[in-house]
Amino acid sequence: MLARDDRDSLQRTPLHALHVSLGGKMVPFAGYDMPVQYPAGVLKEHLHTRSSAGLFDVSHMGQIALRPKSGKVEDAARALERLVPQDIVAIAPGRQRYAQFTNVDGGILDDLMVANFGDHLFLVVNAACKAEDEAHLRANLSDDCIIDSLSDRALIALQGPKAESVLAKFCAEAPTMKFMDAGPHKVASIDCFVSRSGYTGEDGFEISVPAGDTERLARTLLETTDVLPVGLGARDSLRLEAGLCLYGHDIDTETTPVEAALEWSVQKSRRTGGARAGGFPGAEKVLAHFDEGASRRRVGLRTEGRAPVREGALLFADATAGEPIGKVTSGGFGPSLNAPVAMGYVPTSQSALGTAIFAEVRGQRLAVQVAAMPFVKNTYKR
Repeated sequence: MLARDDRDSLQRTPLHALHVSLGGKMVPFAGYDMPVQYPAGVLKEHLHTRSSAGLFDVSHMGQIALRPKSGKVEDAARALERLVPQDIVAIAPGRQRYAQFTNVDGGILDDLMVANFGDHLFLVVNAACKAEDEAHLRANLSDDCIIDSLSDRALIALQGPKAESVLAKFCAEAPTMKFMDAGPHKVASIDCFVSRSGYTGEDGFEISVPAGDTERLARTLLETTDVLPVGLGARDSLRLEAGLCLYGHDIDTETTPVEAALEWSVQKSRRTGGARAGGFPGAEKVLAHFDEGASRRRVGLRTEGRAPVREGALLFADATAGEPIGKVTSGGFGPSLNAPVAMGYVPTSQSALGTAIFAEVRGQRLAVQVAAMPFVKNTYKR
């Protein structure tokens, strides 16, 4: 338990009072006092999101507007391409794309979402990195762009197969949106930014809302019988089943996008031979990994038993090997599968599906297999 002084030093989202009133179990996370679960419990919250709709508070994330000084959004896109390996110029108005900030060694400083709002770009970055990300943008793009931290906005996520039918009651355009559509929309008469995306593998929406309207909107959504509040515990198990990376665990400053199995996120225009190849930090190493391969790779892992393999567990080529070949970066029990699931890094030569390796858990070697991800089929509306 945190001492009161330590608890008081944590930041609070605009939904903090609502979390407490709903019986949320509050824990420190990325400098915020956040709900890890509610009285229903992590298992029920997880399964309810998979079958109906869950509401998540993700207001700890950073929201940043990148406004081109020229007035042309293409100029902001070209500027941002100096910091990420993705094709930002090709993001059409009303669409968004997953990206990564890279460092000079090709490692990942953070992963983020980038949306084209027509006259500017809208970025969502990770909570633990948002101050550094904003400083990174200001240090590198201030000549071309106005970097506007949207600290007066909160962010909530409505996820699950019934998310569309719920949001449609309050946002007429919701049913017409496709996966990765993003832009300004009114939700319950509130001016919001809405994207059809999320972090669970389910269909759903992320809604950026003015801080002062957040609790009213959240309560409105929760009044719908299909919606249950969901905490960080189920958020983590849902994203793990979906095979999605958690920054600081599955990806970090020593991991390239290729090692992380994120090649799909780097468009051909930014790769060797592309129209705007390279030009981002660490491009030489990242493009070499594309062209020649990387020595290690992020993979999915399934155990043969029911014992979960947790983050930090060492991986071995066989039951008696002395030296580890890799490490688990995320792991736990997958409620949708009623079985353990994990992700980790192994040598590329041992990354093929079905490859048998061993994980060390409490001094014992457990047999695991390299498995396909996502572990649970995604339900995005494309």
